[in-house]
Amino acid sequence: MKQKSLFVDSSTPSPAPTAYIDGGARGNPGPAAYGVVVRSAEGKMLAELAKYLGVQTNNFAEYSALLAALEYAQQQNFPGLKVFSDSELLVRQMKGEYKVSHPVLRILHGRAQELARRLQYFSIHHVLRNYNREADGLVNAVLDLEGKKQRI
Repeated sequence: MKQKSLFVDSSTPSPAPTAYIDGGARGNPGPAAYGVVVRSAEGKMLAELAKYLGVQTNNFAEYSALLAALEYAQQQNFPGLKVFSDSELLVRQMKGEYKVSHPVLRILHGRAQELARRLQYFSIHHVLRNYNREADGLVNAVLDLEGKKQRI
Protein backbone atom coordinates (compact mmCIF):
# COMPACT_ATOMS: atom_id res chain seq x y z
CA MET A 1 0.00 0.00 0.00
CA LYS A 2 1.44 3.36 -1.02
CA GLN A 3 1.80 5.83 1.84
CA LYS A 4 0.12 9.21 1.34
CA SER A 5 2.66 11.95 0.76
CA LEU A 6 2.77 14.74 3.33
CA PHE A 7 3.63 17.42 0.82
CA VAL A 8 1.75 19.54 -1.62
CA ASP A 9 2.00 18.83 -5.33
CA SER A 10 1.41 21.42 -8.03
CA SER A 11 -2.30 20.52 -8.30
CA THR A 12 -3.02 21.31 -4.66
CA PRO A 13 -5.04 24.47 -4.07
CA SER A 14 -2.71 27.12 -2.70
CA PRO A 15 -4.96 29.14 -0.37
CA ALA A 16 -4.53 27.50 3.00
CA PRO A 17 -4.34 28.58 6.60
CA THR A 18 -0.80 29.10 7.82
CA ALA A 19 0.73 28.28 11.16
CA TYR A 20 3.94 29.89 12.38
CA ILE A 21 5.33 27.66 15.10
CA ASP A 22 8.12 27.96 17.63
CA GLY A 23 9.31 26.11 20.68
CA GLY A 24 12.01 27.01 23.09
CA ALA A 25 13.72 26.03 26.31
CA ARG A 26 15.77 28.26 28.56
CA GLY A 27 18.60 25.85 29.05
CA ASN A 28 18.54 22.62 27.15
CA PRO A 29 16.80 21.01 28.87
CA GLY A 30 15.15 23.75 30.86
CA PRO A 31 11.84 25.53 31.30
CA ALA A 32 10.16 25.12 27.90
CA ALA A 33 7.13 26.38 26.02
CA TYR A 34 5.66 26.58 22.56
CA GLY A 35 3.89 29.27 20.59
CA VAL A 36 1.73 28.98 17.47
CA VAL A 37 0.19 31.75 15.39
CA VAL A 38 -2.49 30.59 12.94
CA ARG A 39 -3.71 32.84 10.14
CA SER A 40 -6.24 32.41 7.37
CA ALA A 41 -5.05 32.30 3.76
CA GLU A 42 -5.93 36.01 3.64
CA GLY A 43 -3.74 36.75 6.67
CA LYS A 44 -6.51 37.17 9.27
CA MET A 45 -5.52 36.05 12.79
CA LEU A 46 -7.38 32.86 13.66
CA ALA A 47 -5.61 31.72 16.82
CA GLU A 48 -2.66 32.16 19.12
CA LEU A 49 -1.75 28.99 20.97
CA ALA A 50 0.87 28.81 23.70
CA LYS A 51 1.66 26.43 26.52
CA TYR A 52 4.25 25.91 29.23
CA LEU A 53 5.76 22.40 28.95
CA GLY A 54 7.79 22.11 32.14
CA VAL A 55 11.45 21.14 31.89
CA GLN A 56 12.03 19.88 28.35
CA THR A 57 14.44 20.22 25.44
CA ASN A 58 14.24 22.73 22.60
CA ASN A 59 13.41 19.95 20.15
CA PHE A 60 10.60 18.64 22.34
CA ALA A 61 9.16 22.17 22.45
CA GLU A 62 9.45 22.56 18.66
CA TYR A 63 7.57 19.29 18.07
CA SER A 64 4.96 20.28 20.67
CA ALA A 65 4.31 23.46 18.68
CA LEU A 66 3.89 21.48 15.47
CA LEU A 67 1.50 19.06 17.17
CA ALA A 68 -0.54 21.94 18.59
CA ALA A 69 -0.86 23.47 15.10
CA LEU A 70 -1.85 20.16 13.53
CA GLU A 71 -4.36 19.39 16.28
CA TYR A 72 -5.88 22.86 15.88
CA ALA A 73 -6.17 22.28 12.11
CA GLN A 74 -8.01 19.01 12.79
CA GLN A 75 -10.36 20.63 15.32
CA GLN A 76 -11.19 23.41 12.86
CA ASN A 77 -11.65 20.97 9.97
CA PHE A 78 -9.07 22.74 7.83
CA PRO A 79 -8.55 20.89 4.55
CA GLY A 80 -4.85 21.74 4.65
CA LEU A 81 -2.17 23.65 6.48
CA LYS A 82 1.06 25.43 5.62
CA VAL A 83 3.52 25.41 8.51
CA PHE A 84 6.49 27.73 8.93
CA SER A 85 9.18 26.99 11.51
CA ASP A 86 12.61 28.37 12.30
CA SER A 87 13.72 24.88 13.35
CA GLU A 88 15.63 23.50 10.40
CA LEU A 89 15.98 20.17 12.21
CA LEU A 90 12.22 19.75 12.66
CA VAL A 91 11.47 20.76 9.06
CA ARG A 92 14.07 18.38 7.63
CA GLN A 93 12.89 15.55 9.89
CA MET A 94 9.29 16.07 8.81
CA LYS A 95 10.38 16.03 5.16
CA GLY A 96 12.30 12.80 5.72
CA GLU A 97 15.68 14.41 5.00
CA TYR A 98 17.01 13.77 8.52
CA LYS A 99 16.45 10.74 10.73
CA VAL A 100 14.81 11.10 14.12
CA SER A 101 17.06 9.26 16.55
CA HIS A 102 15.85 10.34 20.01
CA PRO A 103 13.16 7.92 21.26
CA VAL A 104 10.84 10.62 22.64
CA LEU A 105 11.15 12.71 19.50
CA ARG A 106 10.39 9.62 17.39
CA ILE A 107 7.03 9.35 19.15
CA LEU A 108 6.26 13.05 18.61
CA HIS A 109 7.43 12.85 14.99
CA GLY A 110 5.22 9.82 14.36
CA ARG A 111 2.20 11.62 15.80
CA ALA A 112 2.92 14.70 13.68
CA GLN A 113 3.23 12.56 10.54
CA GLU A 114 -0.07 10.87 11.35
CA LEU A 115 -1.91 14.17 11.87
CA ALA A 116 -0.39 15.70 8.73
CA ARG A 117 -1.56 12.72 6.66
CA ARG A 118 -5.14 13.30 7.80
CA LEU A 119 -5.12 16.65 6.00
CA GLN A 120 -5.86 16.84 2.29
CA TYR A 121 -2.63 18.77 1.94
CA PHE A 122 0.22 19.81 4.18
CA SER A 123 3.47 21.65 3.69
CA ILE A 124 6.22 22.64 6.06
CA HIS A 125 8.87 25.27 5.40
CA HIS A 126 11.95 26.56 7.16
CA VAL A 127 12.05 30.33 7.77
CA LEU A 128 14.66 32.48 9.41
CA ARG A 129 14.00 33.44 13.01
CA ASN A 130 13.17 37.06 12.15
CA TYR A 131 10.18 35.80 10.08
CA ASN A 132 8.86 33.92 13.10
CA ARG A 133 8.75 36.73 15.67
CA GLU A 134 5.09 36.36 16.66
CA ALA A 135 5.40 32.69 17.58
CA ASP A 136 8.73 33.36 19.31
CA GLY A 137 7.07 36.19 21.26
CA LEU A 138 4.40 33.78 22.53
CA VAL A 139 7.07 31.34 23.72
CA ASN A 140 8.93 34.06 25.59
CA ALA A 141 5.73 35.48 27.12
CA VAL A 142 4.81 32.06 28.51
CA LEU A 143 8.33 31.48 29.85
CA ASP A 144 8.44 34.97 31.41
CA LEU A 145 5.06 34.41 33.08
CA GLU A 146 6.12 31.00 34.39
CA GLY A 147 9.37 32.51 35.67
CA LYS A 148 7.40 35.12 37.63
CA LYS A 149 5.21 32.39 39.14
CA GLN A 150 8.32 30.50 40.26
CA ARG A 151 9.68 33.57 42.07
CA ILE A 152 6.46 34.25 44.00
